Amino acid sequence: MERLTRSVVIAIASSVLSTLPSPAVAQPKPPENAREMLLVHWNDIGGKLIKLAEEFPEEKYNFKPAEGVRTFADQLRHVAFWNYFVAKTARGEKADTKANELSKTEFATKAQIVEAVRRSVEEAAAELKKQPVSPPLKIADGYTAFIGHNGEHYGQLVVYYRLNGIVPPASRGQ
Repeated sequence: MERLTRSVVIAIASSVLSTLPSPAVAQPKPPENAREMLLVHWNDIGGKLIKLAEEFPEEKYNFKPAEGVRTFADQLRHVAFWNYFVAKTARGEKADTKANELSKTEFATKAQIVEAVRRSVEEAAAELKKQPVSPPLKIADGYTAFIGHNGEHYGQLVVYYRLNGIVPPASRGQ
């Protein structure tokens, strides 16, 4: 009986231990404060948008699913515009919001748009890193709102991918 119990305990322990991650695999460190938590989420959605922008075919940048909606390029110019707004707000600068997207003339090509999205994400992240560990409520609220905003546009852009028969990067698996 004692031998059976010991065998059962060993079998259960082995089973449980086999489901735990290997110590060699680095586990992400949980954010230590509000600033780091915002930064994790900002960079996560920003990275996803950059990847979408990089991988969508250039010849499809003017695709739009229906009349009256933005093209793929317009969506990204809009996102980058508001990311720059977040950075300016974090610096305490006044930003003109009338345009609602970056200039189609200045940001006409895929390369220019991808670079604008990348820089806008990086600039806003850099400004967030300068904030105290508990950013002022106005700053934290702005980042939270635009993490959501970027998530909404990410979802829209995934539909643009699917309508073009392309599997979005995050849906491809490892």
